[in-house]
Amino acid sequence: MNSTVSIRKTCGNDFEDIREAVDRVIEDLGGLEDIISPGDRVIIKPNMVAVPMSRLSGAVTRWEVCLAIYEAVKFAGGTPVIAESASVGADTEDVILMCGYNRLRENGVPVVDLKSKDKQGGEKCRLVIDDAEIAHGIITWELVRDADAVITVPVMKTHDQTEITLGMKNLKGLLADDSKKKFHRDGLIESVVDLNAALKPCLEIVDGTFAAEGTGPVFGETKEMDLIIGSKDIVACEAVTGKIMGYEPAEVPITAAAAARGLGTMDLSEIDIAGERIADVASRFVRSCETKIDGVADSFRMVLDESACTGCRNTVVSVLIDMKEAGLLKYTEGLTVIAGRADDSMIDVRDMVPEKTVCIGACAKKFADRYGLRWAEGCPPRNRIAIDAIVGGREEYDGE
Repeated sequence: MNSTVSIRKTCGNDFEDIREAVDRVIEDLGGLEDIISPGDRVIIKPNMVAVPMSRLSGAVTRWEVCLAIYEAVKFAGGTPVIAESASVGADTEDVILMCGYNRLRENGVPVVDLKSKDKQGGEKCRLVIDDAEIAHGIITWELVRDADAVITVPVMKTHDQTEITLGMKNLKGLLADDSKKKFHRDGLIESVVDLNAALKPCLEIVDGTFAAEGTGPVFGETKEMDLIIGSKDIVACEAVTGKIMGYEPAEVPITAAAAARGLGTMDLSEIDIAGERIADVASRFVRSCETKIDGVADSFRMVLDESACTGCRNTVVSVLIDMKEAGLLKYTEGLTVIAGRADDSMIDVRDMVPEKTVCIGACAKKFADRYGLRWAEGCPPRNRIAIDAIVGGREEYDGE
């Protein structure tokens, strides 16, 4: 039997409008009764990677979508909780406050910061993943370990490492920071597939109301799509969403790897579409590799080993934005920034100019030490530390 993906347009921006679209998607998929039983402990997992430019910038999942799913799960008899841990170096509570999730808390909806000091998600624990390709063991929390079902609720956006980031990669927010960093060191794509094979999310609902294109996952340009997309086949959901964004399923590494591992189908001919037609809502997204920050010198190079995590990648982009605002982009002339576990295969060391080469973050420290390069300390570094390393103390920088 073919998998079903539902695509529904939102008719407005109020909660009632969002809830109507979410409810129609769930109805198109046959309801929740086959995946949620009375009494089930259900994690609703939004994307709250970091504090965005605004809550509707397309970088984070809006609370209205999560609240609509929360109400649907409660109606089905489940016990839902919204849970997240922001990216390495980001404060989940800051994202919760900025994006309005505190309003849900004030109305009795449990919104759990898994990284909180008061252990909202319980104690950390280790999960062993049978038949894993890479991530044989992960560090998470008791809340995640004990959940009966996981619903992943990503936002629709591009990503600098994985082309797009949707529901499968979104589950990385259920990991402790050390495991997140290990995913990037050991192999992000197959590690994410391992995680999904272990947690087996039963439903993906994509917040495609305000999406983001270009420099994802945090600094992209907002793209209003007015869509809610969902499926109980996670791979099919991402194949269809990617197609709407202008990607063939095989172009997206996580989609292709998950399909190859049997987590779902990416063959569009084997997917039934409910609601809107793909062709009627499709709009090609600007890809991360196609974007450039105005004013950055043409000679600027960013060398990112695939082990470089989102924290350091975001830091580099954020630093360039801060430097632009501070009038410091002249220092990008001839500059090379390196992040991740750098080695000699990444860059011709004969061409390196030490005073114009800066290593970012803990993973790149050994490379900096080996060649006497400037190094921005941190995991990830604060913007001020990185900018100080770039300008080399040549002028005062007062930003944070």
